[in-house]
Amino acid sequence: MTAETILTLIGVFLTVGALTGAVVSWWLGRTSSEVRRLETIAAPSGVVLDRPSLTVTLDPMLARLSRLLPKSPKEMSRLTRRLTRAGYPQQRTAVLYMVAELALPIAFGLAALAVLGMHREGWLAAAFLAVVAYMLPGLYMARKTALRKQAIRNGLPDALDLLTICVEAGSALDQAIVRASEELVITHPDLAGELQLVTTETRAGKPRLEAFKNLAARTDVDDVRTIVSMLTQTDRFGTSVAQALRTHADTLRTKRRQRAEERAAKVGVKLVFPLALCLFPSLYVVCFGPVVVQIYHAFFTGP
Repeated sequence: MTAETILTLIGVFLTVGALTGAVVSWWLGRTSSEVRRLETIAAPSGVVLDRPSLTVTLDPMLARLSRLLPKSPKEMSRLTRRLTRAGYPQQRTAVLYMVAELALPIAFGLAALAVLGMHREGWLAAAFLAVVAYMLPGLYMARKTALRKQAIRNGLPDALDLLTICVEAGSALDQAIVRASEELVITHPDLAGELQLVTTETRAGKPRLEAFKNLAARTDVDDVRTIVSMLTQTDRFGTSVAQALRTHADTLRTKRRQRAEERAAKVGVKLVFPLALCLFPSLYVVCFGPVVVQIYHAFFTGP
């Protein structure tokens, strides 16, 4: 038995196993008594999912797709927190993310097999592209999370300045947060959305300190955790909120300037690779190309 035959059998076995598992999971999900009861109780405008972490109304298509995806409630909760940090708090985003993790490897693998054929090279390329496609949603979310953290980190000094001005003008801290969220919508939309969510939680009856702790957990930014700790100590010991905000704003502004200087200092090192790979080869061709042509004519083609 050749290696190509073995790889073909392995691919067929994995494909049949995946399809069988998906069909069995779909059938058990459709025929279970819990699902039928939930579908009976659910509102006509949507479908209630059978997972505790996604007991919300979604589109019927997304609800059907979610039943085919083997995710436990603990994994769904972890995924939801990860997507929230990336700026996608909607529940349907978790379903779309899982669908992308399942559909992209299959699509890329089948495309590679269709182009290269059912040979050894085709199976190797399909396996490689499937792994890369499986990693793409995670890499995209990691990139979005890093950019969102950076945007929130850069907008914190401006937000603290607005909070300081509002508090010194006589507004309460809750009203200052509302005003700051309204003013930061254009310049720092991510931070403004988080502050609006804090306002919504406090208006719903949640304690202010708990809403601030939820803000730190959602953003996962060290500077936000420091602000939450500072506000907690200020509320506990009764010190001046305006003075604490002003001091912390100066500290964050200094840190932001230091980060900008650090990035500017790294530019010279980062330019080495584009210069070495792009500029220097073309410079060598322009400078030494005519010389090489003359040497070639002088030694090989004769007078």
